[in-house]
Amino acid sequence: MTTFSKSPFPGMDPYLEGDLWQEFHDTLANQIRGQLMPLLPLHYVALLEKRYVIEDPGIDLVVPGHRILYPDVHVINTVRETALAEADVQVAPPVRLVSHIPESLPHLSIEIRDIANRRLVTVIEILSPADKCGQGLAQYLERRYDLLETRTHLLELDLLRGGERIPLSGGELPPAAYYIYLSRFTQRPYTDVWPIQLRDRLPAVPVPLLPPDEDVTLDLQAAVDACFMLVGYQRLLDYTQAPPPPPLAPEDAAWAKQVGESANQQVKK
Repeated sequence: MTTFSKSPFPGMDPYLEGDLWQEFHDTLANQIRGQLMPLLPLHYVALLEKRYVIEDPGIDLVVPGHRILYPDVHVINTVRETALAEADVQVAPPVRLVSHIPESLPHLSIEIRDIANRRLVTVIEILSPADKCGQGLAQYLERRYDLLETRTHLLELDLLRGGERIPLSGGELPPAAYYIYLSRFTQRPYTDVWPIQLRDRLPAVPVPLLPPDEDVTLDLQAAVDACFMLVGYQRLLDYTQAPPPPPLAPEDAAWAKQVGESANQQVKK
């Protein structure tokens, strides 16, 4: 089995926040599940849960459920038949634009369940772009609020610089590129937050279980590194260009460019 190297970035790789995000999202969910399973007591299991979101960047259409939905199209002919009969010469269309075609994308999360009672204990969400803007944000927050009303722990991984952040009150979030949120059902309404700067290593965070069982630890950086070593994303990412939006601050952009140039040299060897 071929093993690739780790990400050239010490923490989250900002170049993944583009076309490869969906693939990385699913790979990361599997790596997190694989890391947690040996750590969980035998009466727990970590399962992958799939929900479908219909994404269309053009019209921001997000619909819950398991069906692919297509907008209805209704064509009305307002030209008289006599006029059609007289039109014997085809005219080239003066404009060509792009039709928005909604796409149904699976979003994986990790559910930790108590085997004996089939109880949902902890949900680990990896936020995607659709979860952070427009109707998708509204849908995700509705799902989030439903979980917060239950005796379920919620761990949210926001590894995207763009989009809206999780709404919290009682103070302002420190500026950061990424955030991790943990809401224990035993401590609500309080939420623990880990702000993560672009140049920081991703932290190891607690994954709570049912009392009196102790937390297990999720080493998020190890999970991301495992994704790179499995797939070799550094071969697929164009480090010669600026990272996907939003734009980095000038100092961070210069640093990311330097890291990317070093990564390109390593790939060529």
